[in-house]
Amino acid sequence: MKLLITTLFTLLLGFAGSSYVKWWRSAAEQGDVDAQYNLGIMYNNGQGVPENKAEAVNWYRLAAEQGNAPAQYFLGSMYYNGDGVPQNNIRAYVWWSVAATQGHEDARGNRDIVSEILTPTLLGQAQQIAAKCFESDYQDCD
Repeated sequence: MKLLITTLFTLLLGFAGSSYVKWWRSAAEQGDVDAQYNLGIMYNNGQGVPENKAEAVNWYRLAAEQGNAPAQYFLGSMYYNGDGVPQNNIRAYVWWSVAATQGHEDARGNRDIVSEILTPTLLGQAQQIAAKCFESDYQDCD
């Protein structure tokens, strides 16, 4: 339900313009996880702001570190595709793994796909980092 409301607000942004961007930014800068996630979407898609993948990654990361599974999923996607960050399948695995642990089904599927691309040694490293990430409450994920 919360994701639906967040998505609806993001869609409204396309119609309302900069006033919503200012509101989301103010809330995000105060630590609001939903606002951080929404700014990530806005910058990723160029909705109400110029498209900026690196800025999207910054906002997704802030939300992901607060345990927002959709932000963790998108952060994994950014690493997998090399959007706004250098392409990195290990980091994609880590973020998809923690999102999957929270029940995000798309993240689970993507994690399983990328695990087949990684060598056994790299997969073991990725699994160790993911475990450390989850145990640290998403603060030690690199």
